[in-house]
Amino acid sequence: MTVSQRLREAARPIWDRCLTHPFVAGIGDGTLPAEKFQYFMLQDYLYLFDYARVFALGVVKAREAALMRVFARNVDAILGGEMNIHRAYMERLGISEEQVLAVKPALDNLSYTHYMLSVAERGGPMEITASILACSWSYAEIGRALAEIPGAAEHPFYGEWIQGYASEDYNAANQALIDLTDRLAAKAAESELAYLEEIFVNCSRYELAFWDMAWEMRP
Repeated sequence: MTVSQRLREAARPIWDRCLTHPFVAGIGDGTLPAEKFQYFMLQDYLYLFDYARVFALGVVKAREAALMRVFARNVDAILGGEMNIHRAYMERLGISEEQVLAVKPALDNLSYTHYMLSVAERGGPMEITASILACSWSYAEIGRALAEIPGAAEHPFYGEWIQGYASEDYNAANQALIDLTDRLAAKAAESELAYLEEIFVNCSRYELAFWDMAWEMRP
Protein backbone atom coordinates (compact mmCIF):
# COMPACT_ATOMS: atom_id res chain seq x y z
CA MET A 1 0.00 0.00 0.00
CA THR A 2 1.37 3.40 -0.95
CA VAL A 3 1.36 6.31 1.48
CA SER A 4 -1.39 8.05 -0.47
CA GLN A 5 -3.50 4.88 -0.41
CA ARG A 6 -3.00 4.69 3.35
CA LEU A 7 -4.18 8.28 3.74
CA ARG A 8 -7.18 7.72 1.48
CA GLU A 9 -8.20 4.59 3.36
CA ALA A 10 -7.93 6.36 6.72
CA ALA A 11 -10.29 9.08 5.48
CA ARG A 12 -12.73 6.76 3.69
CA PRO A 13 -15.68 7.09 6.14
CA ILE A 14 -15.42 10.90 5.98
CA TRP A 15 -15.17 10.99 2.19
CA ASP A 16 -18.17 8.69 1.86
CA ARG A 17 -20.17 11.27 3.79
CA CYS A 18 -18.84 14.07 1.56
CA LEU A 19 -19.86 12.20 -1.59
CA THR A 20 -23.42 11.73 -0.31
CA HIS A 21 -23.75 15.12 1.39
CA PRO A 22 -27.03 16.90 0.53
CA PHE A 23 -25.12 19.92 -0.79
CA VAL A 24 -23.09 17.75 -3.17
CA ALA A 25 -26.16 15.71 -4.10
CA GLY A 26 -28.00 18.95 -4.84
CA ILE A 27 -25.32 19.97 -7.33
CA GLY A 28 -25.59 16.56 -8.96
CA ASP A 29 -29.36 16.58 -9.43
CA GLY A 30 -29.64 20.33 -9.97
CA THR A 31 -31.90 20.93 -6.95
CA LEU A 32 -29.43 22.88 -4.80
CA PRO A 33 -30.90 26.34 -4.02
CA ALA A 34 -28.90 29.04 -5.80
CA GLU A 35 -28.43 31.06 -2.60
CA LYS A 36 -26.65 28.14 -0.95
CA PHE A 37 -24.36 27.74 -3.94
CA GLN A 38 -23.64 31.47 -3.98
CA TYR A 39 -22.73 31.36 -0.30
CA PHE A 40 -20.46 28.38 -0.97
CA MET A 41 -18.71 30.02 -3.92
CA LEU A 42 -18.01 33.19 -1.95
CA GLN A 43 -16.55 31.25 0.97
CA ASP A 44 -14.61 28.90 -1.28
CA TYR A 45 -13.12 31.84 -3.18
CA LEU A 46 -11.79 33.25 0.09
CA TYR A 47 -10.57 29.78 1.06
CA LEU A 48 -8.53 29.47 -2.13
CA PHE A 49 -6.40 32.48 -1.26
CA ASP A 50 -5.19 30.74 1.90
CA TYR A 51 -4.93 27.43 0.04
CA ALA A 52 -2.53 29.18 -2.35
CA ARG A 53 -0.60 30.55 0.63
CA VAL A 54 -0.07 26.98 1.88
CA PHE A 55 1.49 26.10 -1.49
CA ALA A 56 3.55 29.29 -1.25
CA LEU A 57 4.96 28.10 2.07
CA GLY A 58 6.01 24.99 0.17
CA VAL A 59 8.14 27.23 -2.05
CA VAL A 60 9.72 28.70 1.08
CA LYS A 61 10.33 25.32 2.75
CA ALA A 62 11.55 23.39 -0.32
CA ARG A 63 15.30 22.88 -0.60
CA GLU A 64 15.34 21.67 -4.20
CA ALA A 65 14.77 24.00 -7.13
CA ALA A 66 12.56 21.43 -8.86
CA LEU A 67 10.30 21.13 -5.82
CA MET A 68 10.12 24.90 -5.50
CA ARG A 69 8.88 25.03 -9.09
CA VAL A 70 6.21 22.41 -8.35
CA PHE A 71 4.79 24.42 -5.48
CA ALA A 72 5.08 27.68 -7.44
CA ARG A 73 3.19 26.20 -10.41
CA ASN A 74 0.39 25.17 -8.07
CA VAL A 75 0.13 28.69 -6.66
CA ASP A 76 -0.27 29.97 -10.21
CA ALA A 77 -2.75 27.21 -11.08
CA ILE A 78 -4.99 28.21 -8.17
CA LEU A 79 -4.83 31.96 -8.62
CA GLY A 80 -5.04 31.84 -12.41
CA GLY A 81 -6.87 28.56 -13.01
CA GLU A 82 -9.17 27.07 -10.37
CA MET A 83 -10.37 30.49 -9.26
CA ASN A 84 -11.56 31.12 -12.82
CA ILE A 85 -14.46 28.73 -12.14
CA HIS A 86 -15.46 30.95 -9.25
CA ARG A 87 -15.01 34.16 -11.22
CA ALA A 88 -17.21 32.84 -14.02
CA TYR A 89 -19.98 32.05 -11.55
CA MET A 90 -19.60 35.38 -9.80
CA GLU A 91 -20.06 37.09 -13.15
CA ARG A 92 -23.20 35.07 -13.80
CA LEU A 93 -24.47 35.97 -10.33
CA GLY A 94 -23.62 39.64 -10.79
CA ILE A 95 -21.01 39.71 -8.01
CA SER A 96 -17.75 41.63 -8.39
CA GLU A 97 -14.43 40.49 -6.91
CA GLU A 98 -14.48 43.61 -4.73
CA GLN A 99 -17.80 42.48 -3.26
CA VAL A 100 -16.39 39.02 -2.63
CA LEU A 101 -13.37 40.36 -0.80
CA ALA A 102 -15.68 42.41 1.43
CA VAL A 103 -17.29 39.16 2.65
CA LYS A 104 -16.02 37.84 5.97
CA PRO A 105 -14.88 34.21 6.02
CA ALA A 106 -17.13 31.97 8.09
CA LEU A 107 -15.74 30.51 11.31
CA ASP A 108 -15.47 27.00 9.80
CA ASN A 109 -13.57 28.47 6.86
CA LEU A 110 -11.15 30.32 9.16
CA SER A 111 -10.59 27.24 11.29
CA TYR A 112 -9.77 25.09 8.25
CA THR A 113 -7.34 27.50 6.64
CA HIS A 114 -5.66 28.36 9.94
CA TYR A 115 -5.09 24.66 10.54
CA MET A 116 -3.47 24.16 7.13
CA LEU A 117 -1.31 27.24 7.52
CA SER A 118 -0.25 26.10 10.99
CA VAL A 119 0.75 22.69 9.64
CA ALA A 120 2.67 24.37 6.81
CA GLU A 121 4.47 26.79 9.10
CA ARG A 122 5.56 24.04 11.53
CA GLY A 123 6.29 21.34 8.99
CA GLY A 124 8.09 20.82 5.70
CA PRO A 125 7.13 19.94 2.12
CA MET A 126 5.86 16.49 3.11
CA GLU A 127 3.43 17.83 5.71
CA ILE A 128 2.39 20.72 3.45
CA THR A 129 1.50 18.34 0.63
CA ALA A 130 -0.52 16.12 2.98
CA SER A 131 -2.54 19.11 4.18
CA ILE A 132 -3.25 20.20 0.61
CA LEU A 133 -4.12 16.80 -0.79
CA ALA A 134 -7.39 16.18 1.05
CA CYS A 135 -9.05 19.15 -0.66
CA SER A 136 -7.66 18.48 -4.11
CA TRP A 137 -8.33 14.75 -4.10
CA SER A 138 -11.81 14.89 -2.60
CA TYR A 139 -12.92 17.45 -5.21
CA ALA A 140 -11.53 15.24 -7.98
CA GLU A 141 -13.57 12.30 -6.68
CA ILE A 142 -16.68 14.43 -6.25
CA GLY A 143 -16.30 15.87 -9.74
CA ARG A 144 -15.94 12.43 -11.32
CA ALA A 145 -18.87 11.01 -9.33
CA LEU A 146 -21.20 13.85 -10.28
CA ALA A 147 -20.12 13.69 -13.94
CA GLU A 148 -21.34 10.09 -14.03
CA ILE A 149 -24.90 11.19 -13.23
CA PRO A 150 -26.79 11.38 -16.55
CA GLY A 151 -27.19 15.01 -17.61
CA ALA A 152 -25.46 16.47 -14.54
CA ALA A 153 -22.45 17.83 -16.42
CA GLU A 154 -24.80 19.48 -18.93
CA HIS A 155 -26.92 21.23 -16.30
CA PRO A 156 -27.31 24.89 -17.38
CA PHE A 157 -26.08 26.22 -14.03
CA TYR A 158 -24.16 23.52 -12.12
CA GLY A 159 -22.73 21.75 -15.15
CA GLU A 160 -19.77 24.11 -15.46
CA TRP A 161 -18.73 23.42 -11.86
CA ILE A 162 -18.96 19.66 -12.38
CA GLN A 163 -17.03 19.81 -15.65
CA GLY A 164 -14.27 21.84 -14.01
CA TYR A 165 -13.56 19.30 -11.28
CA ALA A 166 -14.13 16.30 -13.53
CA SER A 167 -11.80 17.64 -16.23
CA GLU A 168 -8.65 15.89 -17.37
CA ASP A 169 -6.55 18.91 -16.44
CA TYR A 170 -7.83 19.05 -12.88
CA ASN A 171 -7.47 15.32 -12.37
CA ALA A 172 -3.95 15.33 -13.83
CA ALA A 173 -2.96 18.09 -11.40
CA ASN A 174 -4.47 16.13 -8.54
CA GLN A 175 -2.66 12.94 -9.58
CA ALA A 176 0.58 14.91 -9.59
CA LEU A 177 -0.08 15.87 -5.95
CA ILE A 178 -0.77 12.22 -5.08
CA ASP A 179 2.50 11.20 -6.73
CA LEU A 180 4.35 14.02 -4.95
CA THR A 181 2.97 12.87 -1.60
CA ASP A 182 4.23 9.35 -2.23
CA ARG A 183 7.63 10.60 -3.34
CA LEU A 184 8.14 12.94 -0.39
CA ALA A 185 7.04 10.30 2.11
CA ALA A 186 8.89 7.38 0.53
CA LYS A 187 11.48 7.21 3.33
CA ALA A 188 9.35 8.53 6.18
CA ALA A 189 9.43 6.81 9.55
CA GLU A 190 6.24 5.30 10.97
CA SER A 191 5.86 8.21 13.41
CA GLU A 192 6.03 10.64 10.47
CA LEU A 193 3.50 8.61 8.47
CA ALA A 194 1.14 8.58 11.46
CA TYR A 195 1.36 12.38 11.58
CA LEU A 196 0.68 12.66 7.84
CA GLU A 197 -2.38 10.47 8.35
CA GLU A 198 -3.52 12.72 11.19
CA ILE A 199 -3.13 15.81 8.99
CA PHE A 200 -4.97 14.20 6.07
CA VAL A 201 -7.85 12.96 8.21
CA ASN A 202 -8.18 16.31 9.97
CA CYS A 203 -8.29 18.14 6.64
CA SER A 204 -10.87 15.63 5.39
CA ARG A 205 -12.97 16.37 8.48
CA TYR A 206 -12.67 20.06 7.65
CA GLU A 207 -13.82 19.31 4.09
CA LEU A 208 -16.96 17.67 5.46
CA ALA A 209 -17.47 20.60 7.83
CA PHE A 210 -17.15 22.98 4.86
CA TRP A 211 -20.04 21.21 3.10
CA ASP A 212 -22.08 21.38 6.34
CA MET A 213 -21.21 25.07 6.65
CA ALA A 214 -22.36 25.76 3.07
CA TRP A 215 -25.54 23.74 3.44
CA GLU A 216 -26.50 25.58 6.64
CA MET A 217 -25.00 28.91 5.43
CA ARG A 218 -23.29 29.33 8.78
CA PRO A 219 -21.73 32.68 9.72
